[in-house]
Amino acid sequence: MIGWLDAAAGASGDMLLATVLDAGADEKLVRRSIAAVAPEPIDLRLERVQRAGLASLRAHIDVTESTTERRPADIAELLAKADLEPTIRDHAQAVFTTLADAEAAVHGVPVESIHFHEVGALDAIADIVGVCAGLASLDLAELHCSPVAVGSGTTTGAHGTMSVPPPAVTALLRGVPTYAGPVPREMCTPTGAAALRHWVTSWGPQPRMVVEQVGVGAGGRDIVGQANVLRLLVGSATEAGNAVEQGGPLGVATVLETNVDDLDPRLWPGVLQRLLDAGASDAWLAPILMKKGRPAHTLSVLARADVVEAVQAVVFAETSAIGMRTSIVGKVELAREVGEVMVGGEVVRVKLARSPYGDIVNVQPEYDDVARAAARLGRPVKAVLTEAIALAAARWPTGADARNSVTE
Repeated sequence: MIGWLDAAAGASGDMLLATVLDAGADEKLVRRSIAAVAPEPIDLRLERVQRAGLASLRAHIDVTESTTERRPADIAELLAKADLEPTIRDHAQAVFTTLADAEAAVHGVPVESIHFHEVGALDAIADIVGVCAGLASLDLAELHCSPVAVGSGTTTGAHGTMSVPPPAVTALLRGVPTYAGPVPREMCTPTGAAALRHWVTSWGPQPRMVVEQVGVGAGGRDIVGQANVLRLLVGSATEAGNAVEQGGPLGVATVLETNVDDLDPRLWPGVLQRLLDAGASDAWLAPILMKKGRPAHTLSVLARADVVEAVQAVVFAETSAIGMRTSIVGKVELAREVGEVMVGGEVVRVKLARSPYGDIVNVQPEYDDVARAAARLGRPVKAVLTEAIALAAARWPTGADARNSVTE
C-alpha cells in the first residue's frame, strides 16, 4: 500500500491526525498511544465538519491548560517512559529530533538549550504521537506528498510576531517543494512540517495508484474560497509503478540558474562535471548578452530536492556567482538500465530507456566508452560509434523494429 498527501491547504499536527484516522488508521491504537504518553488526563475528540462545503474530520486534543515548557530531553524521557509500541516511540522521537535540530539551527544554539513552547505542550505531543501511531498502523510502503502550501503574512508565537512561513517551518522544509498558497495566513505549522519531513518518502503529484481509501482532515478554520483540509489517498501502486526503476512521472525537481559574465570560459567544463558529481541530474550553459553588450553565460542546473544544497555549494565555490534563482518544475523521467555490446573485444556500455509500459524506446551507446575503445583499437571514433549503434539496435530493437522482430 502507498499513500499520497494533498497539502494544498498546508499541514498541522491536528490536521494530519484527523487525516490518517479518516483514511482508516487504527483508532483504538491511536487513542491508546495518546493516552500512554500523557502524564495527566487527555482526550481525543473527533468531530465531523465541513470546510468550503467538503465533508471532513476534525481532531481535538482536550487537555488541561498548562504553561509547562519542555526541552527535547524532557520529551524524550516522556516517550521513553510511555507504554508505546517500540515502532511508534521511535517514529515519534525521530519527529521531535527533527524539530529540535531545526529549532537549534534557526536560533543558533545547541539542541539541549532549545525550549519547546507551543510544540512542547501536551496537545502537540499527542498530535505527533497520534500521527505516528496512525501512520504506523496504515503500514504504507511509500508516502508521497504534493508541494506544501506554507502560507504568507505574519503570525504571533512565543517569540513575538514573525513572517510566514516561520523560520522553523522554512528550515524543516528546506529542499522540499513549497509555495505560499492562496491565503495570507500560516498554513503549515512546525509540528506538521516536522511530521511531513520524517514520514514523506517523495514529493510531487499523485503517483500512479488505485485509490482505495480517502482521508480528509480539517483545519481549525473554514476559509472562504479554500477547502482548509489535508487529504490522504491510500491505495495500491499500479503495475506501471511509481519509482525511477519503473519510469513515469517522478513529480518535481529544482532548477537553479545564475548569470555569469566574469569567469574564465576554460573553467566551465570542470564546473559542469563537479555539479554532476555532486548529484545534479543535469547541468548546462547558454550564451547570453547582458547590459552594455557584455557576453555572458546562464548556468542552469536540474537537481533533486535532496542534493540542492550540495549543488548550491558547488556553484558558489567553483564560479564567481553571488546569487541564484530557483524554481520548482514538474519532471517526467523514463526508466533506465544499462546494457553492453562488444566492439573489437572492447566493452561499450549502452543506455536503454523504457516507456511506462516497459517498451524500449531509446538505445544509445556511452560516448566515453566509444572514445576509449576507439583509442585502444586505433580506429576512428566515428567508425566505432557506428558499429556500437548497429550492435545495440540489433540487440535491443525499438518501435516498429521491435514489433517486427516479435512478428518474425
